[in-house]
Amino acid sequence: MRIEQMYTGCLAQGAYYIESNGEAAIIDPIREIKPYIEKSKEDNANIKYIFETHFHADFVSGHVTLSKESGAPIVYGPKAKTSFDSIIATDGQGFKVGDVTIIVLHTPGHTLESTTYLLKDEKGKDHAIFSGDTLFLGDVGRPDLAQKGANMTQEQLAEMLFDSLRTKIMPLSDDVIVYPAHGAGSACGKNMSKETIGTLGVQKETNYALRPDMTKAEFVKEVTDGLLPPPSYFPLNVKMNKEGYEDIQEVLERGTRELTSENFELLANETGAVILDVRHQHDYVNGHVPRSIFIGLDGGFAPWVGALIGDVKQPILLITPKGREEETVTRLSRVGFDNTLGYLKGSFEAWQEEGREIDTLDSIPADTFKNLLTDTTPVFDVRKQNEFSAAHIEGAHNTPLDLINNHFNEFPRDTTFYVHCAGGYRSVIAASILKSRGIHNLVDVAGGFKSIEESGIQTTI
Repeated sequence: MRIEQMYTGCLAQGAYYIESNGEAAIIDPIREIKPYIEKSKEDNANIKYIFETHFHADFVSGHVTLSKESGAPIVYGPKAKTSFDSIIATDGQGFKVGDVTIIVLHTPGHTLESTTYLLKDEKGKDHAIFSGDTLFLGDVGRPDLAQKGANMTQEQLAEMLFDSLRTKIMPLSDDVIVYPAHGAGSACGKNMSKETIGTLGVQKETNYALRPDMTKAEFVKEVTDGLLPPPSYFPLNVKMNKEGYEDIQEVLERGTRELTSENFELLANETGAVILDVRHQHDYVNGHVPRSIFIGLDGGFAPWVGALIGDVKQPILLITPKGREEETVTRLSRVGFDNTLGYLKGSFEAWQEEGREIDTLDSIPADTFKNLLTDTTPVFDVRKQNEFSAAHIEGAHNTPLDLINNHFNEFPRDTTFYVHCAGGYRSVIAASILKSRGIHNLVDVAGGFKSIEESGIQTTI
């Protein structure tokens, strides 16, 4: 038996490849399926099943394409309803994969169909659980994402999750390995560990949601406390995971069309496409296509696209680092953004060399900012609320990036204001959004709060 976690850092998501005696199973695959196919060929193994722990909201699974390519059926737990052929398993049902058995443990709460898969080894011993979004390391799944579809409150779903954890998971042996669907950085939980594999025994000792003396009321309160609104693309991804989606190769062929500057501009005007610049923030600061949005590939790219663009049907035109066009389209497709229309041939350099209009972003180092800062200087901190609460510039406004549209009217129009984040990535995203909407009287503080502290600017700590 071999278990391999295939972790996608951009999504903070773990998919799993399990192989035993010439047969393989895949759990929660991501959109591009080539690595799973290649692994099974290397092992001379037949992919027998594709297991889904639930209808994912934060990414589009590769289950439909992988099933078509491999011939393996897709398995969901009880309560799931799909528009494609699938096996809807019963609670306790077993599936043989080589010499091991995978047992369905229906664990509703995160969603109604949420299922944990218990792997029994060749001797029938409980070896591991693939817990999806039911149990993370350090946390449990948020219970608010499925409340509309389930016609239930988040509190009612939290009560179900409490029961699932205590009747299906906590009775298992402490040495059972926990393989969750997500780690730190995912919006599917609040306090996830940076570790991506652990043991159930450690979780029983350290995970706040598994305290043995915890009442159901305490669990509901702690699990639902402080939940931020889910990103707007989440229900659209759920819909794609339930109903199916376009083949990834068709998405790639369309999205990697090479466009001259002239055709790029024409298509932008004709379609209303968002011009998405995914180069490094320093490149964007020094020069970019006017009204383009920056979300850099070398950051939390796909989740930020989902949170800020929102509509997966939105047409997108790309400005990428040279040679990273296919990577960009692939990573967009992971969160359901399939309507990429092509990329700018020669990247921004070609646009600039042709003498077309360009824009820049005013950005200053923290040392310069220190000399300009007064008690009345408008400062906007786009970090998350918990980051802001820990320490911030006295008098700064907290306008978290993911909620920037809610704060749009707070930004001044007649005086220069300053924007910063933690390290410089999110503030450039925020600035690009504001500039695309006609607000140009802003200055980015390069290096973010880290540089601000190093410069000696007084903060609340």
